[in-house]
Amino acid sequence: MYYKIINKKKKIAITIADLFGYVLWTPVNIFKKRKLEFPPIKIKNILIIRTAYIGDVVMTLPILKPLKELYHGARITFLTSSKAREVLENNPYVDEILNYDAFWFYPRRPKEAIKDYLGLLKTLRAKQYDLVIEARADIRDILLLAYLSKGRYRVSYKVGGGGYLLTHVVPFKEIKHKVEYHLDIVRFLGSEVNRVEWGIYLTSEERDHGRAILLDEGVVDGDLVVGIHPGGRLGLKCWPFQRFAEVADWIATRTGIKIVFTGSESERGLIENIITKMGNPAINLSGKIDLRLLTSLIERFNLFICNDSAPLHFASAMKTPTVAIFGPSKSRETGPYGNLHRVVEKNYPCRYQCDENSCHHERSHACMDDITVEDVIEAVKAVLEEVAKSKTYIYEAKKAMRAEQCK
Repeated sequence: MYYKIINKKKKIAITIADLFGYVLWTPVNIFKKRKLEFPPIKIKNILIIRTAYIGDVVMTLPILKPLKELYHGARITFLTSSKAREVLENNPYVDEILNYDAFWFYPRRPKEAIKDYLGLLKTLRAKQYDLVIEARADIRDILLLAYLSKGRYRVSYKVGGGGYLLTHVVPFKEIKHKVEYHLDIVRFLGSEVNRVEWGIYLTSEERDHGRAILLDEGVVDGDLVVGIHPGGRLGLKCWPFQRFAEVADWIATRTGIKIVFTGSESERGLIENIITKMGNPAINLSGKIDLRLLTSLIERFNLFICNDSAPLHFASAMKTPTVAIFGPSKSRETGPYGNLHRVVEKNYPCRYQCDENSCHHERSHACMDDITVEDVIEAVKAVLEEVAKSKTYIYEAKKAMRAEQCK
């Protein structure tokens, strides 16, 4: 059986769990009906599970519109973490958002974790879902949430274990971008996905607020702006911070484009340190904005530079040109999608077997350390040249996206 798992200890544990699971569940499953009920109108109540992480939740959003169109009139509930909730707000294809910080992703005190979990399980069972979609293909989500929710139909991949707990297994054929990985779930259910609609829906007030924040920092309408997000959830996925200062200085000196740094509150001091190393002024908005305002700002940027992090996917969703710096993670799966972009990465074979939490290369962090300032500048130059050529196209693409969201 194929498992899409890199961590060896986790892979062994799940293989053993699956051996026992299939032995115990197969006799029971043989006698259960496996056919989804059609016409789709019979599916009235749907639960989507995507609890971690924010960037992965963003890459799940494109399934919402085709799912709502396939099961017209069905109520869709999205279960996600408290941090990711913001990206789902104002989405016309989500009827309810449930927050849950799964203790297997977000550890906390056992008493609190058990209380929260049992309360959630009670809520899920009371809602009696007709269809439960687990989008991560994680045995923990499948067992502890999808299976124990008592949903009538449970759909996911089995590449993370727990396939015997599903009523329907989505075929896994090849490694692909996670957007397509998620869309294949709704294709399996019968949807014909012709175009991707990301599904981050900003209000006019949020867009105005983003504009006002830039105005307060001296950025007026018509100014060209490059946004830089030097941080990320995992340290191994971050390019050396001081190099962002050199890239930002090159952009400001050679082009006159204004530079805006974004990041979390915990990254504020680090970004201030980056700016002190620059010979040009830059704006530091770290810790001053929430996820939705960050998205509003990214939509206004002419170029966005970042590591493999959640804001990278905000940029894809808002069709903002992007330069993405990749090290241990796989750009084929989590790189920019659908927008004008360049990926900067080095072809280290160990990257494809890296679990992104610990480096086993003889030179720790080599895949990121070997990416030079010149490498990133060359990518920036290439994208800025394309932006100059495609300015009208990019403007029209963003205009069309907003118009679609207002329907």
